[in-house]
Amino acid sequence: MRFYKYILLLVMCVLAFADANAQSDRQFIRNGNRLYRQQNYAKAEIEYRKALSKNPSNPQALYNLGTALLMQQKDSAAVAQLQNAAKCETSKLRKAKVWHNVGVACQKHKLFSDAIKAYEESLRNNPSDNETRYNLALCMRQQKNQKNQDKQQNKNKQKQKQKQNKNDKNNKDKNQNQQQQQKQQEKMSKDNAEQLLNYAEQEERQT
Repeated sequence: MRFYKYILLLVMCVLAFADANAQSDRQFIRNGNRLYRQQNYAKAEIEYRKALSKNPSNPQALYNLGTALLMQQKDSAAVAQLQNAAKCETSKLRKAKVWHNVGVACQKHKLFSDAIKAYEESLRNNPSDNETRYNLALCMRQQKNQKNQDKQQNKNKQKQKQKQNKNDKNNKDKNQNQQQQQKQQEKMSKDNAEQLLNYAEQEERQT
């Protein structure tokens, strides 16, 4: 009998502790949301991190942390937190929102391939989201333009390289011609000097 009472007491303590933990992470999230609305994103980030220290798999805390990081221009860290939120999130609509924000962050940094994947994932969870569909179409167009620009830049680089090689060859040929001319002039000067010397010697012998 005492044994069962002990087990029952232990279970109640565990449940009470779990409930206290759950309440505390929700409280930190509420604190963070209040600070976020006040545009105090750095302090909001701290509160969300406190919530995650209580419950690391809380999708709301992960998502809110990601958005707070985005507002501070910490996009790389934000994307990582949002992706974690997407893994933990069970609601399809909220998951779609998470992936939409990942897409926006990637598109901002011209990571079009990653952005397209994120938007497509968002639409899988919420096919009726027209804003995500528009962003996806725009992102695809931007990716195509980027590829065309890269292709044109590569062509220009090749042309520039060919032109440089041609100039280098012309300069080399010009230098070789100048060297040959200089050698010829030196030879002629030497020949002239020898002729003058011979002529002087002949004059001297005659006199």
